Amino acid sequence: MDIRHTTNPTDVKQYDTERLRGEFLIESLFEPNQLKMTYTHYDRMVVGGALPVGEEIVLEAGDALKTDYFLERREIGFLSIGGPAIITVEGEAYELDKLDVLYVGKGKRDVKLASKDAENPAKLYFCSALAHAELPTRKMTREEANPLYLGAQETSNERILYKYIHADGIQSCQLMLGVTSLQTGSVWNTMPSHVHDRRMEAYLYFDMAEETRIFHMMGEPSETRHLVVANEQAIISPPWSIHSGVGTSNYTFCWSMAGENYTFTDMDVVPASKLK
Repeated sequence: MDIRHTTNPTDVKQYDTERLRGEFLIESLFEPNQLKMTYTHYDRMVVGGALPVGEEIVLEAGDALKTDYFLERREIGFLSIGGPAIITVEGEAYELDKLDVLYVGKGKRDVKLASKDAENPAKLYFCSALAHAELPTRKMTREEANPLYLGAQETSNERILYKYIHADGIQSCQLMLGVTSLQTGSVWNTMPSHVHDRRMEAYLYFDMAEETRIFHMMGEPSETRHLVVANEQAIISPPWSIHSGVGTSNYTFCWSMAGENYTFTDMDVVPASKLK
């Protein structure tokens, strides 16, 4: 478990590229038959990935959480981004195709991750937040996620937004999770930019060609910075930071949030004219 501590915006102004990447970029999430996890002190979210190839991976707490099992005081959302996956929760198996999501609530002891076909292994991205109540396990397919069509070709941000875990979808204690897919010819996400000081956010960028990159924008609106992100890398976005991005081609990203406010629309928009 990689541990990332919080920072403050005054200090971040002094960071060079190496320090920014070390604090906010998760470069490696998927290694065969390993559970890769990063624990951030921003709302104590755990961001991780699993690539089961020929064997099951058990969701384990390790020593970092100081609990008997991973979901003793947590909830978790899994997003399938690879081949067909099988997630077994206390003996009940759930099959996930690409862009399906499974929510597993607090109190579930036995969670196992596997691929349906070892020749086409599953890739499971997950985010976990602290939970105060036990809620039922629930799967949602991409088709059930009520896609929203946003943006326009004229502004290079025509995109489809899928909301899975939120107040009107899969119920959770505080975790929210969804996927945004940009259409061919569109490269900008979340513009105009915004901040939500009551919630942190994590991003996974995926479905990118090997040679393409994302320029992820972060920092205070008056002190912006950027990170160059490759395929299947993730970003930890502080509550005080903007989070926009532009790619060298279209792409897909998973966004997840945790914090005090469970309202999806709780955000402060920052017009481009205010960015520096």
